[in-house]
Amino acid sequence: MDPRRVPVLDRTLSMLAEGYAWLPGRRRRAAGGVVRARVMGQHAVGVRGPEAVRFFYDESHVRRHPAIPEPVLGTLFGHGAVHTLDEHDHRVRKAMLMSLLTEPAGIAALVDHVVAAWDEAVASWEQRPQVVLFDEASRVLAQGVCRWAGVPLDEADVAPVARDLVALVDGFATLGPRHWRARRARGRREAWLAHLVQEVRDGTTTVPAGSAVDVVTWHRDADGALLSPRTAAVELLNVLRPTVAVCWFVTFAAHALHRWPQHRERLRADDPAYAEAFVDEVRRFYPFAPFLGARAVTDLTWRGEPIPAGALVLLDVYGQHHDADQWSEPYTFDPRRFLDRPPGRDELIPQGGGDPSTGHRCPGEDVTKALLQALVPRLARLDYEVPEQDLTISLRRIPARPRSGAVISGVRRPDR
Repeated sequence: MDPRRVPVLDRTLSMLAEGYAWLPGRRRRAAGGVVRARVMGQHAVGVRGPEAVRFFYDESHVRRHPAIPEPVLGTLFGHGAVHTLDEHDHRVRKAMLMSLLTEPAGIAALVDHVVAAWDEAVASWEQRPQVVLFDEASRVLAQGVCRWAGVPLDEADVAPVARDLVALVDGFATLGPRHWRARRARGRREAWLAHLVQEVRDGTTTVPAGSAVDVVTWHRDADGALLSPRTAAVELLNVLRPTVAVCWFVTFAAHALHRWPQHRERLRADDPAYAEAFVDEVRRFYPFAPFLGARAVTDLTWRGEPIPAGALVLLDVYGQHHDADQWSEPYTFDPRRFLDRPPGRDELIPQGGGDPSTGHRCPGEDVTKALLQALVPRLARLDYEVPEQDLTISLRRIPARPRSGAVISGVRRPDR
C-alpha cells in the first residue's frame, strides 16, 4: 500500500456532524468513486452498489465482528450477540434466530399479535385530542412482539419497555445523552430478560413451547453449551428491539402519506402488491442505516483500488439508496418503481445485504416487511388531521426521524 494514499486527517467529527450525507458527499469528490478517510484513527474505505454489497458480505474479504465499535455493542446489539460472531459460530446462532424470524407461520402469528394491539390502540386514540404516532407505534409493536415472544408484560409495563427498546436504537450513533439513555436501557432490559430466562430454566415460570423465550432459553451454541442467561437476554433483545424499531418506518410512512396523499386511496383499496411496493419505497427513500462497517481480513482490491488488511470497509447504504446510476429519480418518492420489478437482493439494503441465512443481513427483514404491509394500509384507512408541527427530518441525526414524531389529531376509524 502506497503510504501516500493513506489519509492523515481524522474525519470522525465531520462524519458525526454530517450524518447520512457524509459518505455520499465524500464519494462525489473521490477519484473513481472510492472513498478513503481516517475514521476513529483507522484507515477506512467506502464502497457502494450491488457489486459492493456482494464484496462486503464475502467473509473471505471482510469480517463484521472486529469492526463493531464498543458503543454500538453497548447499546444496539449487546455484548456477545450474534453480530459479534463469524463463520460457524455465527451460522449456528443465526440459524436459531432465523427459525424464529423467517418461518411464515411464525411471522403471521407475530403480525396477528401486533395488528390486535394496533386495533386496541386506535380505539383509544379516538378518545384523545391528539397522539404522537412514533410513540404510539412503538407501544403497539412492543406489546405485540412481547405477547408473541412469550415475554410476560403487564399493561403498565408496555410504555416503559417500549421506551427502552426505542432508546437502544436511538442512542447507538451518538456519544451524547441519547447514548447514555441507551446504555441504561440495555442494562435494565438485559437484567429483566436474564431473570426471565433463569426462571424458565428453574421451572418457576412457564412460557409457550416454541416461543422466542423458549427457543432462546434452551438453545445450545456451537460448543454444545446453553447460552448464559445474560447472552440469552441479549439475543431476546435482538428479537424484540428490531421489531419495535419498525415504529421508525411506520412514522416515515405517515410522513409520506402527508406529503404525497395521492397514495392513500390505493393503499386503502386492499391492493397487496401496491402495499408491498409502497413499503419498499419507504425503506428506500427514508434514512435509516447510514452505512455498515466491516474489517478487511487480508489485502484486497476493489475496482483497482487497494484495501490493506485491517482497514475499515464502509458500505454506503444511504448513498446506494439514492444513487442515480441505480434508481430513476432517486429523490422522488414513487412506489411504482417496484411494481414492475421487485428490488434485487443486493439493491435495496436498509437492513443489510447478502443472504440472511448465512451472512449478517438482518434476519428480521421479513418480519419488518410483513408488519409494515399490515400496518400501513390500516394507517391509510384512518381519518385524521395533521396539526401544525415540525415534520423536518434532519440527515444529521442518526437514526433520523420526523422531529415531531408525527402528531395526528381527530383520529376516526373508517367504520365510525
